[in-house]
Amino acid sequence: MTTERGETHDHSVDPVTGTTTTGHVWDGISELNTPLPRWWLWTFYLTIVWSVAYWIVYPAWPLAQGYTKGLFGWQSREAIVTDLAALQAQRAAFGGRLAEAPLADVAKDEQLFAFARAQGKAAFGDNCAPCHGAGGGGGKGFPNLNDDDWLWGGKLEDIQTTIRHGIRWTADDQTRIGTMPAFGRDGVLKRPEVNAVASYVRTLSGLQPAAGADLALGAKVYSDNCAACHGDKGEGKQELGSPNLSDPIWLYGSDVVAIADGVWNGRGQAMPAWSGRLDETTIKALTVYVHSLGGGAR
Repeated sequence: MTTERGETHDHSVDPVTGTTTTGHVWDGISELNTPLPRWWLWTFYLTIVWSVAYWIVYPAWPLAQGYTKGLFGWQSREAIVTDLAALQAQRAAFGGRLAEAPLADVAKDEQLFAFARAQGKAAFGDNCAPCHGAGGGGGKGFPNLNDDDWLWGGKLEDIQTTIRHGIRWTADDQTRIGTMPAFGRDGVLKRPEVNAVASYVRTLSGLQPAAGADLALGAKVYSDNCAACHGDKGEGKQELGSPNLSDPIWLYGSDVVAIADGVWNGRGQAMPAWSGRLDETTIKALTVYVHSLGGGAR
């Protein structure tokens, strides 16, 4: 029987290898009927036996009202609980000391401080790094925790309060509240006024305004609408969470377009309140770790 590109012939023995052919010929090449190695077949059969045994001894198959429990009765959740209990027992001595020690005294005990930083670093990696970065370097819209620029204060107590209650977190009635209005979107300012004040704000930190910018108009708009929160010279106010506009640190970017966008649409990033999600000892350790990154105010 002849196909488009291949032919089928009777089974024969290949004269070169001495192996029986399958009878298939493709472009003049005969297909050898080479059996799989015996070791490979036995390995394959063993994997089948292993899978059946695994189904029997471990949880495996979903049922209408649950799943098969397995002969061993092993549960991954129970294993995690056991491991966590062992870890807590290991940390009990230092954990108890950390829970009782005032924040200001943690750094005075070298061993306790090292323990708090280690536990805080682990908590930071699990909960904070997705926004602030693995090393606390932050990103656009997410504060850098390594510098000395703090919207809500960089003292230990300030950081602890922020971690506990979050920022603009509606589920916590003690959360920090500080939202920049959408001056353009809400019709408070017109586009020329927004562009003018964006250029003026750049000058507060020594940056050049946009070419042809009306700085006189920008100064008036700033005085009438922005100074109440950011200060007359743009120094910011930590009690309001308003950024310092006179330094070179910009959370959303320092170009005119980015600043004008903030004035037009407002700003209002939120941070979760970790109280209730993390225990108080972990929050204390996290506070110590964040404060130690390099930008914490003493």
